[in-house]
Amino acid sequence: METSQPTQLQTTATKAYGSPSAEFIAGFRDTFPLVVGAVPFGIIFGALAGTEGLSFWAAMGMSLFVFAGASQFIGAELVATGTSWQIIVITTFIVNLRHLLYGASMVPYYRKLSHFWKIVLSFGLTDETFAVAIGRYRKKDNSDHKHFYNLGSMVFMYTNWNLCTLLGLTVGKTFPGIATMGLDFAMPATFIGMVIPYLTKSPMWASVITAGSVALMTHSLPHKLGLIIAALAGVAAGIVWEIMNERKCSQ
Repeated sequence: METSQPTQLQTTATKAYGSPSAEFIAGFRDTFPLVVGAVPFGIIFGALAGTEGLSFWAAMGMSLFVFAGASQFIGAELVATGTSWQIIVITTFIVNLRHLLYGASMVPYYRKLSHFWKIVLSFGLTDETFAVAIGRYRKKDNSDHKHFYNLGSMVFMYTNWNLCTLLGLTVGKTFPGIATMGLDFAMPATFIGMVIPYLTKSPMWASVITAGSVALMTHSLPHKLGLIIAALAGVAAGIVWEIMNERKCSQ
């Protein structure tokens, strides 16, 4: 009896933490540091979108229905320069290809969920939410409600991004030089903090270093082509490095 009591208490605590409401609140809470970095990014998008040929509702519509920060920035800039819609679609598609990798990583955890849950969580699978949620899914416990943790992170990010877009579209107009204030540095810093913990293998380092180097070298290319080239180069470097490692291990 004495040995079973701690186990029973531990099981009770696990269930308490794993309840839907507790999971949702935990996901909300753990996403807060990443939201801080996204706040200036969202405000800057709203402020710039209003001056780059997008109407109020077009800019808000991008945040409400697209919900992809990097692609929204690129799309707005391409619209402002009169780029054809085909180039805009191709460019934003390639920039968002990383979400295929996110989705592939989430397949084992989403497999048992209903179609409704899969659609909702897939829509909100941003970089920040993926970084937070994947860590929760990988924890070894008996919670059956980890998708509520995922939902809590998603709701926080979605609400914050749209409120910041609205703030940028309204109040942001009173600060015409907001894009040059250096506030956008918060987002790259946040991304660096998200990526570094996952750089555990040499192919990952090869991919990141290659993509970063190529992005710097191709920054001046038109239509954000440098980002496309850098992304493809990073993926290629990671694959080549992985193949080289496998060959070394097989020899």
